[in-house]
Amino acid sequence: MDQNGETVSTGQDFRSREGVTWLFDSGSTALDFCYTGAWGAADGHLDETVEQLDTPAALSAWLNTRIPCSPATDRDLQDAQALRSTIARIARALADEYPPAGTDIDMLNLYAATPDVPARLAGGARQAGRTEPRAAQVLASIARDAVALFSGRLAGRLRHCAADDCDLVYFDSSRAGTRRWCSMQRCGNRDKVRRHRARLAERTQLALAGNRLPTL
Repeated sequence: MDQNGETVSTGQDFRSREGVTWLFDSGSTALDFCYTGAWGAADGHLDETVEQLDTPAALSAWLNTRIPCSPATDRDLQDAQALRSTIARIARALADEYPPAGTDIDMLNLYAATPDVPARLAGGARQAGRTEPRAAQVLASIARDAVALFSGRLAGRLRHCAADDCDLVYFDSSRAGTRRWCSMQRCGNRDKVRRHRARLAERTQLALAGNRLPTL
């Protein structure tokens, strides 16, 4: 998602049940939004959700990490949770290579059609519009980010993590389109450890068969 010509940073830290903190970059602000409660992430399972946006203040805090905005209201919170669930259902359908439900498409388009955060050129002498956008405008910008993500060729880069015990969804923004893991810190590193242990076990078996010690 871009704001005033600059890309809004993506990614957020999660903490597993074992107390390990790891960075998961979904590749999209809209997908990051899903991981605040529509999806789980800490332990690699989408269905193990923990609601992070349970109050307007919590919503405001999260939105302000992306685009500074005025405090959210109870209505903003309701809209945020509805929009978030809609984006999550569409993204999961596309990652699973299924067509999303028409009702979800209609809902997303409805939010995307509302006023979003306007572009603003710095350096002028007069203030045009609000000093800072409303939370509802930031939600509209997130909806438009989702529309762009789900449209055309970008939708083909919505993927699940390749690990057998992880089903997190991300947008592969790599140049070659070869991203496999939700995070190299987590599943990528685990795969390296498993492959190293497998090679070591194979060498050990060969060494035992040849009645000699393995070379590490």
